[in-house]
Amino acid sequence: MLIAFSIAPSGTGRSDGSVHDAVAAAVRVVRDSGLPHRTTSMFTELEGEWDEVMDVVKRATEAVMPFGSRVSLVLKADIRPGYTGELDAKVQRLETALERSDQE
Repeated sequence: MLIAFSIAPSGTGRSDGSVHDAVAAAVRVVRDSGLPHRTTSMFTELEGEWDEVMDVVKRATEAVMPFGSRVSLVLKADIRPGYTGELDAKVQRLETALERSDQE
């Protein structure tokens, strides 16, 4: 299973709206999980079995809670039983398709 998720606090009381400390707390949970992951400017992608991935999302959400009066979680999942290594494989298939179309 692949998931892409974003967690952010609101009601932080910060005038600049910055949430980097809260996001760092969530990403620390993801990194400590040992699961394959990738963090970009907008989302963190995570790969693993349903229960282990959802546990990481729950713990990451809990890590953000102290930073605001409420927390927003956006989650998208690609559930494809029997497949692993898709965090990189999906991107590689896209790159291969782009290279083929460039050669045509």
